[in-house]
Amino acid sequence: MSEQPLVSVVVPTRNNARTIRACLQSVRDQTYPRVELIVVDNHSSDETLATATELADVAVTGGPERSAQRNLGIAHAEGQWVLWLDSDMVLPPRSIELAVRTAAGSGATGVALPERTIGDGFWTACRALERQCYLNQPWLHNPRLVQRDYLLGDGGFDLAMSGPEDADLRLRMRAEGRGIELAPIVVEHDEGRLTVADVMRKRYYYGRSIPAFVGQHDGAVGAQGRAVLKSYAVNWRLLTRDPMHAAGMVVLRSLEVVGYAAGARRGRRDRARVAP
Repeated sequence: MSEQPLVSVVVPTRNNARTIRACLQSVRDQTYPRVELIVVDNHSSDETLATATELADVAVTGGPERSAQRNLGIAHAEGQWVLWLDSDMVLPPRSIELAVRTAAGSGATGVALPERTIGDGFWTACRALERQCYLNQPWLHNPRLVQRDYLLGDGGFDLAMSGPEDADLRLRMRAEGRGIELAPIVVEHDEGRLTVADVMRKRYYYGRSIPAFVGQHDGAVGAQGRAVLKSYAVNWRLLTRDPMHAAGMVVLRSLEVVGYAAGARRGRRDRARVAP
């Protein structure tokens, strides 16, 4: 029996002392036998780097954004496959085993691992309901486990994007005819206690990368929006069973659109300022 391929898990992080230990420990607790754990810390001022140094095989400092951190982790990786996690995610114990098995059985270049939101409070419950609507919509899921050779040859993550870089990778892979399969596992995403202000700040920040994303994928924003609306329609029974959080989900998504739009306006101004 041939040796199972090494999987390099890359975790970019910054000031996530609340969640990073659970994240890294979940990687250490995987049933899959060959895992390399790499943390790329963006100059944390809390105990994040100390925890990473304790639990990771490689802990390095890099930035300034998540795409750059992931690319740095990929450069350090020795595995045939690279899997990236946010530092507020927790992998169920068989996640890597099932993801590698999915890739081997399908011949896919990438494997998506769907997420479910965990945490406290009303708005977090609204986000959790929203993510449930995506579980049976494979097109909406971005790859999380990808062949390292592909990432190195394709240039990895676009440094002009922070937020849409996962969708950018998915669309590039699909345009090249690269297979992306969905693993039969659900990753836990610990979003804590979400507030409207937190959500708006993050969407504004992500929105600043939308002009770069649109420049690479004309029409993709509209297609993504239609796919999200379709997921709600397909899962209408789920939403009607929880009308209070469904209504909150609609409010939250509407506010997110405002945040994205404001960020995109800022992004266009920034691009115009640096254009030759």
